[in-house]
Amino acid sequence: MLTHIDTGYEGKFDFPARLEGPGVTYLLASVPRAGSTYFSHLLWRTGCLGAPLEYLNFELGGPYGFAAASPQLQLDLWQSVLRRRCSPNGVFGLKAFAPQLDELQRKNARLLEEVLATILPGASRRVVYVRRRDRIAQVVSYARATLSGIWRKEQEGAGWPEIEYSDEALEAADRGIAFQEGVWNRMFDELKIEPLTVWHEDALADGPAVADAVAGYLGVSIDPTAAVQVPTVEKQSEGDAVAWAARYAISRSPQLR
Repeated sequence: MLTHIDTGYEGKFDFPARLEGPGVTYLLASVPRAGSTYFSHLLWRTGCLGAPLEYLNFELGGPYGFAAASPQLQLDLWQSVLRRRCSPNGVFGLKAFAPQLDELQRKNARLLEEVLATILPGASRRVVYVRRRDRIAQVVSYARATLSGIWRKEQEGAGWPEIEYSDEALEAADRGIAFQEGVWNRMFDELKIEPLTVWHEDALADGPAVADAVAGYLGVSIDPTAAVQVPTVEKQSEGDAVAWAARYAISRSPQLR
């Protein structure tokens, strides 16, 4: 967990605590390097679409890594964020990656049951699925982040060494993304969910229009006066990522060229 910057999980970014539970809930489903951090903050900034962050990220070094060994503390945190991270109009969003749900299934099934009952209740199951059209750029970003350990702009340092190109890392990244996409698709099929698919490139091109589309999908309105200040998500330096992408594109199978 980064300690020298605001990540968005700090208490100063909470909405006013609610006594009752959320009235509208949704899952922001993502796969690696699809721009979900940027997108979650875009929705949060409206002040009307909750604050869809990774409240189930209990990995060591993650936002709630201090609760990694305590299922009860994880439950307490979940119940707390439901009150603190619900926007005043009653909307609560949860951003998650498929492996996080799998981890809960194995280590804290009680919490997973509560999460699913809250976020995807009955027939009212709303999922916003953020994806990225440029698959090669996504794979390159994932591979480079995995190799370097740098996932955010704030982790970059002066004079950071170049990352050695690796076909193996790129292929592993591609398989990893495809696997997580497959997990989400199976979940959507099993639960008969028609997610709203949002593309990273569209969010970059016209964020307000995409936020409006999400609001329409959820059946709520965006009040411009409700906007809130949230931490800025800065774009990482590209370094030699463009060269990686060009080299990798040549080696791709025909269907992904």
